[in-house]
Amino acid sequence: MSINRGRGLQANALGTFDTVVMAVAGSAPAYSIAATTAVLVGAVGLASPAALLYCAIPMLGIALAFSYLSRIDVNAGASYSWVGRTLHPFLGFVSGWALVISATIFMVAGSLPAGSMTLSLFDQGLADNTALSTVVGAAWFVLMLLVVLGGARLTVRAQLIMSGVELAILALFAVLALFHTGGAHAFDWSWLGFSHFDGMQGFASGALIAAFYYWGWDVTSNLSEETRNSRRTTGLAGLIGVGIVFLLFEVFTIAVNVILTSKQIDDNNANVLAVLGDEVLPGWGGKLLIVAVMLSTIATLETTLIQVTRSLFAMGRDRTMPSALGRVHRRWNTPWVAIVVVGAVALAMFIASNALGSVGDILSDAISAIGLQIAVYYGLTGLAVVVAYRKMLLKSPTDFLLGGLWPLLGALFMFWIFVESLGDLSTAAISIGVGGLAVGLVPMLWYWRKGSDYYRPARLDASRTVATDWVPDGAAAGPSLVHEGLPTDF
Repeated sequence: MSINRGRGLQANALGTFDTVVMAVAGSAPAYSIAATTAVLVGAVGLASPAALLYCAIPMLGIALAFSYLSRIDVNAGASYSWVGRTLHPFLGFVSGWALVISATIFMVAGSLPAGSMTLSLFDQGLADNTALSTVVGAAWFVLMLLVVLGGARLTVRAQLIMSGVELAILALFAVLALFHTGGAHAFDWSWLGFSHFDGMQGFASGALIAAFYYWGWDVTSNLSEETRNSRRTTGLAGLIGVGIVFLLFEVFTIAVNVILTSKQIDDNNANVLAVLGDEVLPGWGGKLLIVAVMLSTIATLETTLIQVTRSLFAMGRDRTMPSALGRVHRRWNTPWVAIVVVGAVALAMFIASNALGSVGDILSDAISAIGLQIAVYYGLTGLAVVVAYRKMLLKSPTDFLLGGLWPLLGALFMFWIFVESLGDLSTAAISIGVGGLAVGLVPMLWYWRKGSDYYRPARLDASRTVATDWVPDGAAAGPSLVHEGLPTDF
């Protein structure tokens, strides 16, 4: 059953397949591999496949938390709503703000490679020009802004084309890499163990970067008010998305370890995939993978825009941010004010980014900063599901494991890598990551003082009726949602 709470978004716009595509696109497999592999290898060396593996296990716990919580509270704000109704409204706002800030930073960090990849199709020398990459990246960003403004159906149609081509190219090169002979190293099973990490702090640094790889699948929860049968579909799509991108990340990271030298990785830190493509399929390989990365980057700009604008929409609707952010376009049923505001802020940051250095330098600090913010809101969501289902976890071993223990361990892992990695990050990354979170205290305290109802929430408890329709002034009430029992049919 799809939930339409009279909040103005386009109900029933997305189906199960659409939502799975959005989950995979949100994690941006080609972009993540191209832009982040050099950062990950620089942090943990040959242990990069292990970092992805051991981050995937707790990440599945977080995906389970999103799946369970989406069944009892369908809200475009997702963790912002769930954490606020279980742990504390202040923590809920911090969770939503962490997503907003990380997504905004990414729109700069992601748009630069989009511009760089586009230029490299014509002239590799142009791709190294940060100013020109920013202009082209900004053009792609504005195009995606218009697509997102046009509504959920237009968004998913564009996504199907971009992600379909991207995944087809990645699948081709995954097969070619398996049959490639020669290379810098022979595969070693120790790459999946702990022996190559430089102590626990080294492991934490690698896990923090790995969290950035996976980040984005939870866009399905931000689209829940626009999805058919959303209580089941959004969580299932998130779980499937994590599984698909994990396989892609592992295959290509192992291929990078096997085929490329450390110098090749260091010299091409903004797009390792292009070099890998040239090695696997000389001539056309590099160009094809550049196309995949470009499409992946543009596609994930779209899903990131959805996440940040739906989160701001929910905040505006709850009056924890300016209420104008909660306005919906009458024709397209999209939060147009939030989209315009995000677009203006991001474009201003594009201009400012020219002073920060090369594309590679910007990416390195931005990825680590975003990793810190991801750890915060994923960790809080993992705790929220345990509190929401606390009265029901002992009903069966399955309920206890999937609804409690696994999400809890995922949450504790996220908090651990946040704290442990602080000692190993650059001052710029910490300033961006922690400073961005601290800025959120200003609107939080301001709207708390103004008496937003968000700060007097109805508690989220899965053991009783936990969700009723929100009805705007003058609107007719829709059907209420009553849910009893712990969901286990994933």
